[in-house]
Amino acid sequence: MTNHPLGELIDNEPMSKHTTWRVGGVAQRYFKPASKAALIQFVQQLPADEPLFWLGLGSNLLVRDGGIKGTVIAQTNQLNALNVSSHSCYAEVGVTCAKVARATSKAHLTGVEFLAGIPGTIGGALAMNAGAFGGETWDWVTEVEILTRSGVVQKRLKSDFEVGYRKVNLAQDEYFLSATLALNPAEDESGAEKIKALLKRRGESQPTNKPTCGSVFKNPEGHHAAKLIESIGLKGYKLGGACISPKHANFIENMGHASARDIESLIYYIQEQVAEKTGIQLVTEAKIVGISE
Repeated sequence: MTNHPLGELIDNEPMSKHTTWRVGGVAQRYFKPASKAALIQFVQQLPADEPLFWLGLGSNLLVRDGGIKGTVIAQTNQLNALNVSSHSCYAEVGVTCAKVARATSKAHLTGVEFLAGIPGTIGGALAMNAGAFGGETWDWVTEVEILTRSGVVQKRLKSDFEVGYRKVNLAQDEYFLSATLALNPAEDESGAEKIKALLKRRGESQPTNKPTCGSVFKNPEGHHAAKLIESIGLKGYKLGGACISPKHANFIENMGHASARDIESLIYYIQEQVAEKTGIQLVTEAKIVGISE
């Protein structure tokens, strides 16, 4: 680890320490900014051709065994400003979704209780329009801050983006810094109870105590990915150290000794089998990045 004037810079950092699947090769460089201002300055000083990868909690992410070339920007515990007013919430991208759900509920605001069921950061939720239990992130966004690859900060309105199911049209060389959410005043004190019920439902239906990335595949229109996988008898199927969860077929568990290659191979096997037997092509919700060994 090197003390950097703008934060901490680590060479050859194992990404298995920073992903919920607990797999992945090393990041060439791993940067933890001291603040949002420090991050902006750091990006401004980087060579224009330096690859950048932004990392939240490492959920919804498969890093290949060959690791990541360039610099990984660690958002969690760094970009964590959170301010809740009488009708809105401002959150930097490193704030966890669960923290936003709790803080807004405590402030008697309603709308984003579903964020309690998303094991990621606001940055990740913005980038993929994350959703759970019928709610989606961008339903509540009014404004975001963007950092360009050259280090320029811009404010943009929700209307500047095309938003769909698990997708947002952010340019490849632009990155979210923060979001402002417009919320509704709660008519009663039920917010905390909603969150408690969502977490109970999540714990009952998902393998929350296992190393997974969350849902692996998007739900095809008119279908549920888990039901399709289960319908062809793949629930519990193992490949190397990876296993289709016996609890929820849209989750892949690391049984403790999986490689990223095991998991990626299992993903492709599921896609092939579902397509062959149902005619439906599953599309990954999980992002696959890095270099294959």
